[in-house]
Amino acid sequence: MVSFEMNDVKKIGLGLTGFGVFFSFLGIIFFFDKGLIAMGNILFFSGVTLTIGLKSSMQFFMKRANYKGTISFGAGFFLVVIGWPILGMILEAYGFVVLFSGFWPTLSVFIQKIPILGWVFQRPYVRSFFDRYGGKRVPV
Repeated sequence: MVSFEMNDVKKIGLGLTGFGVFFSFLGIIFFFDKGLIAMGNILFFSGVTLTIGLKSSMQFFMKRANYKGTISFGAGFFLVVIGWPILGMILEAYGFVVLFSGFWPTLSVFIQKIPILGWVFQRPYVRSFFDRYGGKRVPV
């Protein structure tokens, strides 16, 4: 049975994920600093692993449909570490979009329920964009 309780390990995982996003953002702001981007990637990946669990992480990243995203994200991380941060970030961004493309419809529904952003995202032209490229919602 899946547990939705927020224990200490999940709290630490969410914190690491947040710090990973923050350090990656700082790395981009500081003209693609490879040290900050690599640290952000490590924190993000370890945070996701702690948040959803090791077994679920392995199943998610090793799923046949996610091979393209996993390989491109890993190759992008390798390129960042060896000193090519711009090309690595482009490859990582592609891998991120491929890996998490199933969550975009759920994210769009969530964004539409936020008070100020929801008003913008419920405009007809924005909503038609989400309806066209949204796909099916994934149960989360």
